[in-house]
Amino acid sequence: MPRLVTVHANIVSCTRCPRLRNYCQEIARTKRRAYRDEIYWGKPVPGFGDPRARLLLVGLAPAAHGANRTGRAFTGDGVGGSGDFLMSALHRAGFANIPTSHDPHDGLKLRDAFIAAAVRCAPPDNKPTPEEIANCLPHLDEELAALPRVRVVVALGRIGFDAYLRLLKHRGLALGRRPRFEHALAHELPNGQTLIGCYHPSRQNTNTGKLTPRMMDEVFRLARRSLQP
Repeated sequence: MPRLVTVHANIVSCTRCPRLRNYCQEIARTKRRAYRDEIYWGKPVPGFGDPRARLLLVGLAPAAHGANRTGRAFTGDGVGGSGDFLMSALHRAGFANIPTSHDPHDGLKLRDAFIAAAVRCAPPDNKPTPEEIANCLPHLDEELAALPRVRVVVALGRIGFDAYLRLLKHRGLALGRRPRFEHALAHELPNGQTLIGCYHPSRQNTNTGKLTPRMMDEVFRLARRSLQP
């Protein structure tokens, strides 16, 4: 736990990407009308969850008025937003104690699960550059090093999937044939971990039916099976 605290302090103080830092600070200054009386977090967002987690989720990046406002991943993007959709699925699978994620003080606790991201600052139009993704990779590396029990990784979207594969390559892991990103497709990796692809729970995907609760449940059933002794 002390090591994870240090890693998170390094994430919060990061200034590697001036474009992202300027954007996050500007959003925190101008705010959205619905949140004009709130103090925005406006800094890089560390991961959160169970320090003894065996399940790691890798998302894309904070939302400008979600985690960039609240300081907690998948938190505060509105009723029925990405946070609620994801936490509902985690709750049904037994990884979360409540099915919503509205506020850092809402009592949400993850069990045997930890949520990280490929990029820790909200990017304009939700589109980080390849350089910004590369700049953030050491944070994911250090966070994973502080979570030694991780056995299953669920990548929420292709960017999270590719970032995790890039991290493994950086660590010198020979993957052979590159794993293919596909929803609910699991890959057994040479390091003993299981990597599972999952469509990102964005409103664009959930409102159009590209990602349904049943599809999300399928991913976490796969994760549960992979965590069995």
